Amino acid sequence: MNLTIHYTFLPHTDPEASLAFYRDTLGFEVRGDVGQGAMRWITVGPPGQRDTSIVLTPPAVDPGLTDDERRTIAELMAKGSYAAVVLATDDVDAVFARVEASGAEVAQEPMDQPYGVRDCAFRDPAGSMVRIQQSL
Repeated sequence: MNLTIHYTFLPHTDPEASLAFYRDTLGFEVRGDVGQGAMRWITVGPPGQRDTSIVLTPPAVDPGLTDDERRTIAELMAKGSYAAVVLATDDVDAVFARVEASGAEVAQEPMDQPYGVRDCAFRDPAGSMVRIQQSL
């Protein structure tokens, strides 16, 4: 059996800010952009990896959610603890410099971890944690 990761979903609160972060800062390509205004589903992914994508979605739009659940999601997003993604690179310090220069919120500067990676962390425009790591 062969399983791969095809899509993962992260919320966005401002589609244009999310596009600027994932497309312009991280260099991902836009693979799809459906909807309008805040109700847009934007698919992005690393160039050359067509089988792996992130779908940036409006948060809490599932019609099965209660108002309390929507409030909880909004609170978790505001704390930056609702969603996360871990990306890999061969030069974490260069990526850190580029992302920091964009004005993104730094959660952790590059550091060597005892489990064999050098990593850093940022929050994307919706507050999701974006960790970037390099194998040592």
